[in-house]
Amino acid sequence: MKINKAYKFRLEPNVEQQVILNNLVGSARFVWNQMLAMSFEMFANNEFINATNLVNKIMDLKNNPDFEFLKSHSNAVSLQQKVRDLASAWSRFFDPKVHARLKENKKKIRKLKFFKLADGTEIQLRPLMPRFKRKSDGCDSIRLVQFDKYCRIEGNRVKLPNGIGLVKFRKSQDIIGTIKNVTISKKSGRWSVSFGCEREIENPIHPSKTAIGIDLGITKLISTSDGQYIKPKNSFKSNQVKLAKLQRQLSRKVLFSQNWQKQNRKIQKIHHHIANIRHDYLHKITTNISKNHAMIVVENLKVVNMSQSASGSAVQHGRNVKAKSGLNKLILDQGWGMMVDMLEYKQHWQGGLLIKINPRYTSQTCSQCQHIAKENRRSQARFECVKCRYVANADFNAARNILAAGHAVLSAEGGCGKGRPMKQKTCGLREKAT
Repeated sequence: MKINKAYKFRLEPNVEQQVILNNLVGSARFVWNQMLAMSFEMFANNEFINATNLVNKIMDLKNNPDFEFLKSHSNAVSLQQKVRDLASAWSRFFDPKVHARLKENKKKIRKLKFFKLADGTEIQLRPLMPRFKRKSDGCDSIRLVQFDKYCRIEGNRVKLPNGIGLVKFRKSQDIIGTIKNVTISKKSGRWSVSFGCEREIENPIHPSKTAIGIDLGITKLISTSDGQYIKPKNSFKSNQVKLAKLQRQLSRKVLFSQNWQKQNRKIQKIHHHIANIRHDYLHKITTNISKNHAMIVVENLKVVNMSQSASGSAVQHGRNVKAKSGLNKLILDQGWGMMVDMLEYKQHWQGGLLIKINPRYTSQTCSQCQHIAKENRRSQARFECVKCRYVANADFNAARNILAAGHAVLSAEGGCGKGRPMKQKTCGLREKAT
């Protein structure tokens, strides 16, 4: 079995190397925007958009006298990879399955945007369409393939092309596998290097035999079916006051002035810091759970729908808008979707199994007698069955139901795959995966 894994480290280039790297990522961003404008023209003329058609247009850009800097301040391989990323974005836009998933998520309608073509006509920028990149976003990257041909690693330094030379990076762990590509990224003024590796291993067998159900929440990030609880980190909430102060200062500055750009970079660094805290915390807890349990059952939550605004419309105003806004911030601060994705690929690496079940009725079902009633959930923390009078913590009871539903999905009784009933029949609680 092949495993693809990326190792990301902090890159520490000197001043001269930063100048070259800024030129490379700037050229890649410029080519993306130019190719995107061309692809909008192709889209308006009903021409076929794919990677081959777009890559062939790179030489036309380089031969343009106005774009002479592309010959001396860019890397041909990174430009091709950037254009291939653009083609992948267009293929995602043309995929009907992606649009079907988008319709399921009830997003608030935003103001329509248009792009003006060369002949003066305008086309509407639809959802999932690629967007133009801006330098002020503070996020740029380039990718180099054929690592052995253009790059090499010497201890804690990496050799990069285009006269960059050896650049120091913080090698916090060993890089295992064959390096296929390297990505240089700049986010909030900080450089990073990511090595995409591939290695061949035998089909792994998970060392553990236990199964666990996980209920995701806000006051308790994780409640497990064996009675354990993990507290949330709430990185955004802890930095919210400082972030709001910086944003108020930004609103009083002239748009796109030097002071505005300095203040905007401070805000970007805070957002980057918040994301790093959340990412690090989720990695630690998901690694621990994945190593200790062969089967993990989680709810297939639609976070987009759960965090939808309650403001309503101009005709029909919403209710409890402020309270719902605070709840939405707490939901998005947890990173549930990222956590489930981490558990999924880590279980794949360990040889374990991750099952996503329908979340309906998991909080209303009694884990003892399987009686379903809305009245069972007396409060946010208390569960008391109206039929058998079973009393337990509501999150713990839901986690046990999630585990039982996961076993039911694997069994013949509950069905396997799509089309299973909303009210999943449980087949008894088992603590071991069979």
